[in-house]
Amino acid sequence: MAPNPAIIKTVEQLNYRVTVGDVAAQAGLNVNQAQQGLLALASDAGGHLQVAESGDITYLFPKNFRTILRNKFLRLRLKEWWDKVGNVLFYLIRISFGIVLILSIVLITITIAVILIAVQSSSDEDSGGGDMRPGGGGSFFFPAFFWFGPNPFWFFDPGYEQERRSRRQRERIRGSQRQSEMNFLEAVFSFLFGDGNPNSDLEERRWQQIGAVIRNHDGAVVAEQVAPYLDNIEAGESEYEDYMLPVLTRFNGYPEVSENGEIIYYFPDLQVSATRQRRQSVPAYLKEHPWRFSEAGSRQIMFATGLGGLNLILVLVLGSLLQGGELAAQIGGLVAFVQSIYWLLAGYATAFLVIPLLRYFWIQRKNRQVEVNNQRRAERAERLNRAGENLREKIAYAHQFAAQKVLSDEEVAYSTETDLTEQESDRADKIDEEWRRRLESGS
Repeated sequence: MAPNPAIIKTVEQLNYRVTVGDVAAQAGLNVNQAQQGLLALASDAGGHLQVAESGDITYLFPKNFRTILRNKFLRLRLKEWWDKVGNVLFYLIRISFGIVLILSIVLITITIAVILIAVQSSSDEDSGGGDMRPGGGGSFFFPAFFWFGPNPFWFFDPGYEQERRSRRQRERIRGSQRQSEMNFLEAVFSFLFGDGNPNSDLEERRWQQIGAVIRNHDGAVVAEQVAPYLDNIEAGESEYEDYMLPVLTRFNGYPEVSENGEIIYYFPDLQVSATRQRRQSVPAYLKEHPWRFSEAGSRQIMFATGLGGLNLILVLVLGSLLQGGELAAQIGGLVAFVQSIYWLLAGYATAFLVIPLLRYFWIQRKNRQVEVNNQRRAERAERLNRAGENLREKIAYAHQFAAQKVLSDEEVAYSTETDLTEQESDRADKIDEEWRRRLESGS
């Protein structure tokens, strides 16, 4: 079984010595999943089990276990290679839409110029120098096309995707939304298709925050303390607290009923830790991030819209010139080629403006639902802050089950890190020392 990346990351964050409860709470994983994953990781990475006298188990990993895994698993090496190559390929795909837009404008402009020059030359020959348009007499003026944007080939940075994710995380931590520093080609893709789901990590954040809430209350909570992080709590579920079942299943928890019939929930696995845990800062409720139309700057969006509009106008002008197909047959070459792909150019020009328009209305509808979800969770958090007498008594009852057990190195009764015979010898010495200390204190 391939190692779980979330478990690997959590082990590193917790300084390579963890319990099942540590990993489940930190990574928001199912307790059984965390236990199986730790066993598999310890087996693959040369980790060790430490068993305390109480029977609780701590997992100890070497600090170079990533290197051990990398050397052991070809799949991990291939994945690392694909991450690098995939970023480059996806970057090229993203900037291709901007390049196609520019090439379309340039190609259509040149084709129109070729048609006008050919018609003008034909008119000059027929009329002895008169200025004629394709449809009759008079002159025809077509403005020259100038590229006034940034050089589109300056920005081929394969590491852009990783940097953009890091930048977005930094923005969220600071609580600010500064404008994205995109180049024009990236801005075109963002204008067309956006920048992905801002809540793609919602479930991961949900369980991490629930795990932190349980840990902050020493493994014993009431349903009202967890409700601000859950969804789809119907009236019946709110009364009977059925929504707590997934939480109990994931973190291996147990319900307990007080004398007054109030239910609290405690999680023994999350009460055991390899190191003393500090209280983590947790939001009052789970917040969904609103969808953004684009992370590109307003000037970049206006510029992309302007070029899209120009491209559509040029397509319409070209269509009027190519009507009937006689000019393409007479001139041939480039004009005949453009005639053959005209509907492809027209389809791209139309879709370039229609897709963002449709996406804009879709985002408005999506954000209304995000606001509703956030409001519901905020209301549950507010009810918790305004706890009445019954809820305060319920929380006080939960405190009776709160506990935090830290497994220190001194409590380790057995470890796979050293030989069993050596451990038995050390354990015997400890027992003898303990007896001598008791006898001396008794005398």
